[in-house]
Amino acid sequence: MFLKIHHSPGAGDVVAVCDRELINTTISNETITVTISESFYGNTPATEEEVKKALKGAGNANLMGERAIGLAVGMGLCTRTGCIMIGNVPHVQIYQL
Repeated sequence: MFLKIHHSPGAGDVVAVCDRELINTTISNETITVTISESFYGNTPATEEEVKKALKGAGNANLMGERAIGLAVGMGLCTRTGCIMIGNVPHVQIYQL
């Protein structure tokens, strides 16, 4: 997986995680097209433990892909039914209010 943390003073960090094979691809469904870019998701490989640690401290998270979503579901941060499918790729945004 790739991991990038966007620091937003006063607003909390946004943790962006995507499965490695998705980086620099474009996915779509009937209503939306998304480019999964290095500028947002980064180009730094991360282990499952590094992703879990980042998600534990996240104010917000943006996750793309089966492995990324699976970690968040396993941590109790979201459910599969709370995800949307963009093509055959699951996506979820998690907000701490």
